[in-house]
Amino acid sequence: MPITRIGVDLGGTKIEAIALVGGEIIARERVATPAGDYDKTLATISSLVDRIAHDARAEGSTTVGVGTPGSVDRATGLHRNSNSTCLNGRPFESDLNAIVRFPVRTANDANCFALSEAADGAAAGHRVVFGVILGTGVGGGVVIDGVVHEGGNGLGGEWGHIGLPHRDARDAAPRPCYCGRSDCLEQYLSGPAIEAEYAAASGKVCSLAEIAASVDTDEHARAVIARFHERLAESLVTVVDLLDPQAIVLGGGVSNLDSIYEVIPQLVHARAFGGSAATPILRNVHGDSSGVRGAAWLWPDA
Repeated sequence: MPITRIGVDLGGTKIEAIALVGGEIIARERVATPAGDYDKTLATISSLVDRIAHDARAEGSTTVGVGTPGSVDRATGLHRNSNSTCLNGRPFESDLNAIVRFPVRTANDANCFALSEAADGAAAGHRVVFGVILGTGVGGGVVIDGVVHEGGNGLGGEWGHIGLPHRDARDAAPRPCYCGRSDCLEQYLSGPAIEAEYAAASGKVCSLAEIAASVDTDEHARAVIARFHERLAESLVTVVDLLDPQAIVLGGGVSNLDSIYEVIPQLVHARAFGGSAATPILRNVHGDSSGVRGAAWLWPDA
């Protein structure tokens, strides 16, 4: 009997669930997130899992993985660092296991993205994979031999909240981060950060896509995108030097910039220790489905 892996992606505005059998999605549903209501969030996920299991005609072994903003503090079992603040300080994973009729595991949504692309996406076949989210926020996840590496504190892969490396005069003014520190990568590499930097330089409010499309005719756009390339490259060099993954996969809206794949690999490879790295920097395969697929893969050996 094939294993039915149910994946749930808990977002700020929607909750998506799928049933994955043999790598194929056989059922899918999305509902609105009961924003700010912890108990309703638990109940909504439980009901959604029941419906997906019914639609998939799940029999035999069935597991549930849930991708979330934030992560579990493994010392206390309490959720933390979530921008869905109703989860913080609550035993979210334990509470889910108490009401969902199948065994549940949770992981940070960036970890789920990395796991999806490592399992059967852009980085399939690679043992050590670093997944990067470049979107409204910035995050990362580490997968080793098909398993998410959370680390002793549950913080493995929290790349978006390390400090910007190789700061120069253009970065003199600190950029506060919601996490309580300043100058985290999220404040430089996220879509809103790039758009804000362009607006400050040009006096115009434009989307990231509009900025990227005007680099040949707009000196401000050209300078902002060039600085983004430099910052992203230096930030990925730290990953290559520290973790030396066999592949880096990029996701999130910012990762759709074609220039990343033209410019960044050569910068990273030349600047890594020794100047001869060859780590592939890949565009994701599963797109917006990576998070929910990765949640389903949280039980790789079930």
